[in-house]
Amino acid sequence: MGMVDDVLGELKGKIDNTLDHLRRELAKLRTGRASTAILENVRVEYYGTPTPLSGVASVSVPEARLIVIKPWDKSVLSGIEKAIFDANIGVTPMNDGEIIRLAFPALTEERRKDIVKQVKAKAEEFRIAIRGERRDANENLKMLADEKEITEDEHRHAQELVQKQTDAGITKVDEIQAAKEKDVMTV
Repeated sequence: MGMVDDVLGELKGKIDNTLDHLRRELAKLRTGRASTAILENVRVEYYGTPTPLSGVASVSVPEARLIVIKPWDKSVLSGIEKAIFDANIGVTPMNDGEIIRLAFPALTEERRKDIVKQVKAKAEEFRIAIRGERRDANENLKMLADEKEITEDEHRHAQELVQKQTDAGITKVDEIQAAKEKDVMTV
């Protein structure tokens, strides 16, 4: 059963990676609370090189609806401000010459519902990805069965195990989705 274990192990790894990716994607969606994850993809032009924001400044969340960005080099303040504008995260940076503040306004009910729709769409994308990983695992098992490396009974049993892993992965996607929706709808 070594080859079957390899296929199952690979499937588990792919599902775990997919779930981690979903968590990262959902962390970028803006909720009522400030989160540094929203700035993860912001690149600041620093001496001609696009640099991650965390590479040129400290980023903190002192209050639930406020992010404070304190650059290590004040000459990069305007570059940070421009990068945040360009990232189009829906918040206007306030530059006081020392630090940049990002104040997140409370979300309206309509905006919350829009974000929940985005969460549902993202979750569905990742459910589809997990099903694709199931298909790949089943194709690998079929190939092993066709080459007589595993018996028909082993093939059938392995397919059941693949389905169980897939179901567990999809259940986890549902849990992650429900938690994010609850977070978004909490006022």
